[in-house]
Amino acid sequence: MNQLDISEENDFKDYNSQRTKLILPEYGRHIQKMVDYVCTIEDTAERNRMARILISVMGNLNPHLRDINDFKHKLWDHLHVISDFKIDIESPYPKPSRESISEPPKRIDYPARPIKIKHYGRVIEQMVKDVAEMEEGPIKTFYITSVANQMKKAYLTWNKDAVNDETIIKDLMVLSDGKIKLNLNTKLMDTREFKPSGASNGSAGVQNKRRHQKGGRKK
Repeated sequence: MNQLDISEENDFKDYNSQRTKLILPEYGRHIQKMVDYVCTIEDTAERNRMARILISVMGNLNPHLRDINDFKHKLWDHLHVISDFKIDIESPYPKPSRESISEPPKRIDYPARPIKIKHYGRVIEQMVKDVAEMEEGPIKTFYITSVANQMKKAYLTWNKDAVNDETIIKDLMVLSDGKIKLNLNTKLMDTREFKPSGASNGSAGVQNKRRHQKGGRKK
């Protein structure tokens, strides 16, 4: 094969670097070509029919979109995007604009107020504030004890050592801005009740296993 034949052969090769850039690469080049074809269909009814078929194919190729709320709307938006907003079809949803698609996500405002005691978290802090505003009575007393026990759980999540009830009671007063004042002698839930079943017998289980192994070796 001479040099001329090689150059002619290379002219027929199709490289990705020579192809047009995909607008939404996750759908692949075949979908891009199908969308381009649908844009050229002159008959309106046929063009709309082919668009609905395309939506079904796009949904099958991207099943993860089914986990997104209103995923059908997302597929129709993607169809417009792939066509570079040139496709003329009857969509069940409003046609998106180029500006709305390229618009950056809105900034999420995070709470500027710091958490008083971080290992309890903002949820427990809000629970304490809500309970502090309740009307005095047995129901409020019940909720105070429940929140205090939840604080004890949260404390042990970050600090594996035991925590005494006095620490929790003092933290409860801090979180409530002094509105909840439990007696320092108040007894909260035993920390052993927070452990999974059988966790306290771990060392005994290891000892029994060792005894069993020693007995097996004696045979």
